[in-house]
Amino acid sequence: MSTLFGKIIRREIPSDIVYEDDLCLAFRDINPQAPTHVLLIPKKEIAGLSDAGAEDQALLGHMMLAAAKVARQIGGGGAFRVVVNNGAEAGQSVFHLHLHVLAGRPFRWPPG
Repeated sequence: MSTLFGKIIRREIPSDIVYEDDLCLAFRDINPQAPTHVLLIPKKEIAGLSDAGAEDQALLGHMMLAAAKVARQIGGGGAFRVVVNNGAEAGQSVFHLHLHVLAGRPFRWPPG
């Protein structure tokens, strides 16, 4: 894993880790867009959501449940938003699949 997130998984770059299990890791975003803004990444290297295959179905489901768990633990309530950017035109800047878990303020629709 040569991405920034791979280096975080290997502890080569320090981060404020708030959750970890065998399949994924969550850490605070360094440029938060909400009072709670955590990035949840799989330990398996997958460039983006469109690169996930049928073999990743259980991992993707696990990540959604982990996102809810993280939001409950550090988000201060049951209201949160999960965002996945897929591709540069959608705002993805690190090409390692990640979920943005945002909480702590009201959100509007449509986003962006």
